Amino acid sequence: MSGVRVRTPELAELGITLPQFVNRGEVIASLPSLGLLTVAALTPADIELEYIEIGEVDAQTPLGHFDLVGISSFSAQIDEAYALADRYRAASVPVVLGGLHVSLMPDEASEHADAIVLYGAEGAWPQLVEDFKQGRLQSRYEGLRADVFKEPAYVQPRFDLLAGRPYNRLTVQTSRGCPLNCEFCAASLRITSSFQQKPVELAVAEIRAARDVAQFPFFELADDNTFINKRWGREFVDAITPLEIQWFTETDISIADDAELLDRLAASGCRQILVGLESPGEGDLAGIDPGNWKRKHSPRYLEAIEKIQSKGVTVNGCFIVGLDSQTPACFEQVRDFVQASGLLEVQITVQTPFPGTPLYQRLKAEGRLLRDRYWDRCTLFDVNFLPKQMSVEELECGVRWLFSEIYNEREFTRRKRHYMEIVKQQIT
Repeated sequence: MSGVRVRTPELAELGITLPQFVNRGEVIASLPSLGLLTVAALTPADIELEYIEIGEVDAQTPLGHFDLVGISSFSAQIDEAYALADRYRAASVPVVLGGLHVSLMPDEASEHADAIVLYGAEGAWPQLVEDFKQGRLQSRYEGLRADVFKEPAYVQPRFDLLAGRPYNRLTVQTSRGCPLNCEFCAASLRITSSFQQKPVELAVAEIRAARDVAQFPFFELADDNTFINKRWGREFVDAITPLEIQWFTETDISIADDAELLDRLAASGCRQILVGLESPGEGDLAGIDPGNWKRKHSPRYLEAIEKIQSKGVTVNGCFIVGLDSQTPACFEQVRDFVQASGLLEVQITVQTPFPGTPLYQRLKAEGRLLRDRYWDRCTLFDVNFLPKQMSVEELECGVRWLFSEIYNEREFTRRKRHYMEIVKQQIT
């Protein structure tokens, strides 16, 4: 289930009229669920299965006829997932719940399921299916937190299930987890015991398989941080260059330090990388990650962005507002940095204490959560906590102002022209 909707009325109304913002939402909405495709691949061949993606559900949504139902969803839509699960169970259909939110809030999820799967499906789902067939379904299963890309746990996702579906992007995962372990991150090392990198040959085989079901697909790597391992990165881009695909991924700013990797990136089909800059203010980044890695790298942000984009790969810079050290001055600071940096695309989000994260635990202990339960507002744009250096209203107003300053035709055209000048200089 996927269909995140901003809850704050003023932001929802603003988002409708902002260029780029709506376009980006449409792109996200057309991504398939790689997790469920992996679950499908882990399902024994003698089991008949159906892959279903649902945007919004209500009491009239048809249930269909199944012996067993598995549901996965993000925090922002988990309440609707629970409601759907409750309807199936009321109809005497057993339900299994899984996914990131379920892994972080297992006791809550157990109230709406016959069984839950924690962490990944690898190492858990085949046994669950066998137990169900034998009439001995257990209430809780734990997937592997290590070696998920090794035999016998590894399977190639069932990309064939996407044939004929109108996705304009396909997802492939090349790594799981991120060693930076940022306080706010709901993935990172929450569901895996260590950073895990998929062997290049397996990643390439998956790209080939996914490409076979869609005509000229654009690939999005479902990674937290693709290029932590620069040696692996160079091998990977060399391997996919002959495939003539176009793709996007997320990584950190240190990719700018590897000139050899940067030189190969655009030729491999990479069109954009998303980088979590979080804030242009060095002091704002203190404590975001245990080793203050981002704070140490922040003085080089402008230089790194210019270096990456000069190679023909755009940077989507991500910023968080509402960090503890930020005052209302942060909104102008971010706006000014965006204008000075030449970033082609920008993502502005509100600090969000996702359940189960260190940020959630800290803000809860400090009594700064606005509600005990606010999962439908985990959209990255709704405010769920009491900021430290400003009021809730100042944060919400500042976000709306920043959106209007960055997501408008004039500013996007200016950023696009700047990037085209970079490309022209590269050609000449």
